[in-house]
Amino acid sequence: MALYSKITIIGLGLIGSSIARGIKENNIAETLVGYDSNPEYQDPIKALNLVDELANEITTAVKDADLVILATPVGAYSTIGAAIGSHLKKGSTLTDVGSVKAAVFDMLTPHVPKDVHLIPAHPVAGTEQSGPDAGFASLFHDRWAILTPAEDTDPLAVNKLSKFWETLGSDVEIMKADHHDKVLAITSHVPHLIAYNIVGTAHDLEEVTKSEVIKFSAGGFRDFTRIAASNPTMWRDVFLNNKEAVLEMLGRFSEDLTALQRAIRWEDGDALYDMFVKTRRIRKQIIDAGQEDDVENFGRRHDDVETE
Repeated sequence: MALYSKITIIGLGLIGSSIARGIKENNIAETLVGYDSNPEYQDPIKALNLVDELANEITTAVKDADLVILATPVGAYSTIGAAIGSHLKKGSTLTDVGSVKAAVFDMLTPHVPKDVHLIPAHPVAGTEQSGPDAGFASLFHDRWAILTPAEDTDPLAVNKLSKFWETLGSDVEIMKADHHDKVLAITSHVPHLIAYNIVGTAHDLEEVTKSEVIKFSAGGFRDFTRIAASNPTMWRDVFLNNKEAVLEMLGRFSEDLTALQRAIRWEDGDALYDMFVKTRRIRKQIIDAGQEDDVENFGRRHDDVETE
């Protein structure tokens, strides 16, 4: 028996199309409807048979849906909420897949009827690829899906959405939205910002070194370039909508970087060694926790890099 009678996915890029594949593979919905405003996505969505019905209008897409999933850049949520709010089914659940969570309440709450369950969510998975043809059903296997419901949210609706993500292969964690944003700021958002900055610096340096930066790139730099190849619209919206937590973590990072600069300047080998021992220990803890494999290329394929 299907978990939901009708599910609607708004946005069928990497994450949305992967969810669609997982829904079909696991028979989670009796009917799956999709909507995407990108004209370049229409033919691939149809050719890949990602949904049972590809709606032409966003309002008709959500009509009678028991679960509506926003899989668009976070910056579009207010506009989408205003468009679909009055068309959402009573008792339905509205969720999302964005990498920031507190802002979701600010953008959607004014538009969502009180008889609709708003449960923000974040599947911590992705690749640097984008578009409907980039998705795959196993994207969420053994990955975390974080739900950030408000305290007064119906527990039955939360449990059902948790079951949804578990069926897609995820491990589910419940936490407060502001705590999620602080955790992801240091584990995902700031690392992405650093990657964008380093690759940008290398690009500027390349003009001086006659492409030697690119030609002799080591593994660490190549990892940065994969991260920096992530969807620019999505990550612009992430930083603008989680700016307090990101700026707080950047401040801490800047202080630690200054300490490293001082250690190098004064040839403090002990301080450098202690830092490297500590970070090596953290790496081992990540492997021991099953979040990574201790194999060549950090246990990742070139097309399987978390970017959210």
